[in-house]
Amino acid sequence: MTQDKYLSIVRHYEDCLSRHGDNHKGVDWPNLSDALKRYQVMLDLIRSGGDTKIILDFGCGASHFYEYMLSSGRDDLKYVGLEISEDFYKLSKAKYKNNNYIFGDILKNPEILPNVDYVIMNGVFTEKLNLSFEEMEAYFHKMIVSVFDKANIGIAFNLMSISVDWQRDDLFHYPLDRLSNFLCKNISRNFIVRNDYGLYEYTVYIYR
Repeated sequence: MTQDKYLSIVRHYEDCLSRHGDNHKGVDWPNLSDALKRYQVMLDLIRSGGDTKIILDFGCGASHFYEYMLSSGRDDLKYVGLEISEDFYKLSKAKYKNNNYIFGDILKNPEILPNVDYVIMNGVFTEKLNLSFEEMEAYFHKMIVSVFDKANIGIAFNLMSISVDWQRDDLFHYPLDRLSNFLCKNISRNFIVRNDYGLYEYTVYIYR
């Protein structure tokens, strides 16, 4: 896959921000209620109790997950945001000056990825746009391996389900059996699949 291919996804989200502004449509979520539901499912990755944990919001966009985290009273978490998009990075930095934000592409500069306790990747793999299924799968695999290596406790990500009436060509619908095979061979058998929140997708938690 050429570099331009996966960067087309970045440009797509920047276009959404340009057209819709700092809201759920600006990060290409169709409606707010579903976006909030996704944030809660991502937050459920984190086991409560113990010392303050560091959570990396990978592809943090406009820091909407951070806002949800604050509204949920999770003061046991220390937030770090990472963005490949300069537009979203600058927006989040301007909104929350005291947060730690990292800008860059981990496939080109893997050293920018910090060690943290948890990583969430909300919406990072739901759209493939002009990538083929095989190109998107290779990109997804590479990213998951890299990110899990830096998580002390666990990671979460969401994918589009194949259990739908019809599949959109621009979305990344990924079969569960194919995912399970990849995780068991390359990452861990210690994972949970969340398919219980009423959307045409599922979320996966992988723990150490």
